[in-house]
Amino acid sequence: MQPILEPIHLDEQRTITSFYHSKKNFETPWHFHPQHELTYIEESVGTKFVGDYVGPYEPGELVLLRSNLPHCWKNNTEQTGLSKSIVVQWNLGVFPKVPELESLFQLLRTASKGILFDKEATAPLISQLKKCPKLGGHDLYIQLLTLLVKLADCDYTTLSSASFIDDLPSEYGNRMADIHDFVGMHYNRKIYLKELADLVNMSEQSFSRFFTKMMGRPFFTFLNEYRINISARMLLDTHDSVSHIAFACGYESLPFFHRQFKKFMGCSPLAYQRKYAKV
Repeated sequence: MQPILEPIHLDEQRTITSFYHSKKNFETPWHFHPQHELTYIEESVGTKFVGDYVGPYEPGELVLLRSNLPHCWKNNTEQTGLSKSIVVQWNLGVFPKVPELESLFQLLRTASKGILFDKEATAPLISQLKKCPKLGGHDLYIQLLTLLVKLADCDYTTLSSASFIDDLPSEYGNRMADIHDFVGMHYNRKIYLKELADLVNMSEQSFSRFFTKMMGRPFFTFLNEYRINISARMLLDTHDSVSHIAFACGYESLPFFHRQFKKFMGCSPLAYQRKYAKV
């Protein structure tokens, strides 16, 4: 089964593209492409998947991805507005490997794990990024080069524990996309391992080994992580009670939900809400 390869139509005459996304959903499934990518989330909240990382995203995030790093953004189903982002994608080798650009190439090497930039550090650069979709030719080339050099001096954190520099193993592809979509549609109920195994035409044992190999943790650990990220966003964006949120995210036991929330977030749901809720 081949990986889901997103076709990006760049060639020798056009090595960089930039566009503004504004739709109800971020529609692209779990995928990869041979181009590097810089994505800025302007509007929308949800869950991002980068390599073996799963975690929430929110407006103002700027993420850099090296080529071949699998990724996708899934917006919350309760979201009422549009999903808006600015994206720049470019071919490998467009910038000359000269000593003056060593910080840029170090940044791209690190981006094999996915980079999430510090919001405060990159805030002054966002206006430059927003110009990219309107530019073309040498203007876009110079704008991107200038932007990347400045980003190399900004604070950031890496996302995936595994890097993806070489070609992806064939297991990444339709199977992982189907699994991500299934979890996104059914996280609010009890999920059985057999359902996932049947979905990708594997035995339960084979599925467990496959998923752990691909994502670096067992499926149910991943599922709890996914559910807790959804519940954390609901704590901030709704007025629902903790018990309602727990059940809405597929937890049948409130004490178990509290234990899982503290495990992943480091505090209780109410403490998290008091700390991060908008005043």
